[in-house]
Amino acid sequence: MTSIYLVDDHQIMREGLRALLVAKGYTVVGESANPTEALADLVRLRPEVLLLDLNLGERSGFELLAELERRQLPTRCVVLTMSAQPRQVAEALRMGASGYVLKGSAANDLLCAIDAAVHGKKHLGADVADLALQVFTLKNEDSLSTLSPREQQIIIMVVKGASSSQIGIQLHLSPKTVATYRSRLMAKLGVRDVPALVRLAVRHRLIEVDESGSRSRRATDEK
Repeated sequence: MTSIYLVDDHQIMREGLRALLVAKGYTVVGESANPTEALADLVRLRPEVLLLDLNLGERSGFELLAELERRQLPTRCVVLTMSAQPRQVAEALRMGASGYVLKGSAANDLLCAIDAAVHGKKHLGADVADLALQVFTLKNEDSLSTLSPREQQIIIMVVKGASSSQIGIQLHLSPKTVATYRSRLMAKLGVRDVPALVRLAVRHRLIEVDESGSRSRRATDEK
């Protein structure tokens, strides 16, 4: 039987998924609402499929996707989320997700995505293919638009002068994980050092520089 691990920050959602999957003959080997805890379980349990929500409170499912990719774990990931943002669909697929299904989809759509993942294939849920296509047809998009929410959060902290250790403490990540994020986003943006990263962030108004020369995050990004 196919083994599955669940990551979602809503317990009622996890309970509903568990009931559905068990009724369909799958084995749910574990669940979590926390990416750090989930990663430890994935390393230990090695499930065949991970069902992953991208929105995990203050954390992001992209963190877990990044670790699956970095550690080259055999678990295949199917994203199950409310997020219908084209850029997030494209980013999840770029980071190795085998499927992307919206939570409003029919149960059969999710089951098809799971089976496709088990067989090494990709499956996009209803309407998701159109969302992914939008990313490649949009014109005049800035380079920062390809960054995940977590990457944008880290780039802001980097350009404000925070070290990997400081970022790790604030985001509950290891310095090594933060360093991986930094290297990946800098490569994605085509910059080689922090000064170039700062200039790019200012140019695209991800941060602003006041008259004294200090950097500040733009108000529209504050929560």
